[in-house]
Amino acid sequence: MSDIEWQMSAVLANVDRGGNEVPEVTNLADAVRAWLALDNGLQNDAVLRPERAVDVDGEPVAVFAGQAIRALAARLSG
Repeated sequence: MSDIEWQMSAVLANVDRGGNEVPEVTNLADAVRAWLALDNGLQNDAVLRPERAVDVDGEPVAVFAGQAIRALAARLSG
């Protein structure tokens, strides 16, 4: 497994924030942490788009949706 560039920009979208759906633009690590803090229903609806594709088990992944973000979160240390 290659190293993930956690500091690249990422957008966490499809998340209702106080009645508004406002995408959160931050780095990949913080976007994953923000996703972990969501309740399960919001987690399932969320979409994470990193600046560049992330190598997951040898396959480039450009968009993570719902619980697929959990697999990415499992690789986040700290």
